[in-house]
Amino acid sequence: MTESILLTIDAGLARVTFNRPASLNAMDFEMGRRWRDVAHQVTSDSSVGAVILDAAGPAFCAGGDVISMGTSDATGSDVTEAAHVIHDGIRTFVESDKPIVAAVQGAVAGGGLGLMLTADYIVASERARFVSRYANIGLTPDLGVTTLLPAAIGRRRALQLLLQDITIDAATALAWGLVAEVHAADEVAARAEAIAAFWLSNSTAAFGQAKRLIHSAAERSFEGNLAEEARSIGARFDTDDAKARIAGFAAASSRSRSQSQN
Repeated sequence: MTESILLTIDAGLARVTFNRPASLNAMDFEMGRRWRDVAHQVTSDSSVGAVILDAAGPAFCAGGDVISMGTSDATGSDVTEAAHVIHDGIRTFVESDKPIVAAVQGAVAGGGLGLMLTADYIVASERARFVSRYANIGLTPDLGVTTLLPAAIGRRRALQLLLQDITIDAATALAWGLVAEVHAADEVAARAEAIAAFWLSNSTAAFGQAKRLIHSAAERSFEGNLAEEARSIGARFDTDDAKARIAGFAAASSRSRSQSQN
């Protein structure tokens, strides 16, 4: 049986690939469980320094597989339980200290928006399109959409997407701040890999802690955030990685000052 989500881990890089292209990578019950399990596996693996989230086929993710759910004997309770399972995976990725880049090659709809926004940096194809479609089928948002979408683009624009049947293109998504970069379709994968390689070749643990601080800031007071920043930077200062990089920076700065004086 083909895995609904593929996972490879190599040289510090975890690649998580949605793999139900015939269903536009929409999540059914099994895929939701796989998503949760992959999230826990990746974030608990100390060898992983960066994550790429991508997808097979023409679409990135069409959200929940409402066709599968609607033609099964599933009840509202079953759907609620499935949402909790997928939410577990989303929360695990978002709250982790692993920096994540998403390579979005095609359409993103419904809960796919929330799944995409588990990534900290999003590279989109110029062919990508983004739409809600929840109300079109009489459902309400899930998969983190009501939290992650307004955090990315603001409350008013999030409401535009959720309360109207509109589709935005990649250029609009870039202007709104929904994605970080837009590239030609054949350049998206390579660009996402370059971003992950940049993290891994530098202090990816520090990037991961910066990501964690940003995501957790809303849960604390300003005073609490300042205290957590102080604790975090002190902890990083004591690591061998930071000591080596600080020493290298100091040496380079000393050489630069010496050359400027000669």
